[in-house]
Amino acid sequence: MEIILIALFGLIFGSFLNVVIYRLPKDLSIVGPRSYCVHCKKKINFYDNIPIISYILLRGKCRYCKQKISWRYPFIEVLTAALLVAFYLRYGLTEEWILSSVLTLFLIPISIIDIDEGIIPNKLVFPCLIIGIFFVLLLQFETILNSLLGAVTGGIFFLILSLVGKFLFKKESIGAGDGKLFITVGFYIGLAGFLLSFFFIGLLSGLFVIIGLTAKKIKFGETIPFGPFIALSTIIVKLFFNGVDITNSVLMNLL
Repeated sequence: MEIILIALFGLIFGSFLNVVIYRLPKDLSIVGPRSYCVHCKKKINFYDNIPIISYILLRGKCRYCKQKISWRYPFIEVLTAALLVAFYLRYGLTEEWILSSVLTLFLIPISIIDIDEGIIPNKLVFPCLIIGIFFVLLLQFETILNSLLGAVTGGIFFLILSLVGKFLFKKESIGAGDGKLFITVGFYIGLAGFLLSFFFIGLLSGLFVIIGLTAKKIKFGETIPFGPFIALSTIIVKLFFNGVDITNSVLMNLL
């Protein structure tokens, strides 16, 4: 029963994330007006805005203008639900599930907006970091040192990458938004978690570039969105590794 409720919760939030992804880069309000078709601008009735079900019943087309509705809308709804359920199976209904879910609900729109627009909005990164800080201070204060070490390490790694990239390519190779996201996810997943995440970031982005260059889909030195790799690597670490326990163990031995 809990899994079903969490899945429904994820579908609803996934639907809201679609609104955020579309409106935030355009500086539109994410709370009003009611959702509308991006083609004909007709307002969408509530029965046409039910996650997944409405898309299937409408056969992926607007009721009014018959233009195709992007497959990305139901995909993001399903993705959000699947990740929240996955974190539930990993952590149960615990504080760690809440923290992981909050982080995920920010990482998804950050990734898609970075792919679409090539930016990581402060309107998403800063609230994500602030919520994480308040959460740790109120409910997981014993992990505050680990969180701070993770954030500082994220900032240091960003500076190193920025300097190396500027030396190799003679231009900025990583954006300030990526640096803010490094710091934010570092705070959420801690020192060991961030180091693991950085390994996966390098692995995944490296494979992407190699495949892209081989297939001639990207050119050497071309800018690619880095946010999705940060997000995916962070989620991998949260699902399959417990960086908090690793870091705390190391710190206890040192102290």
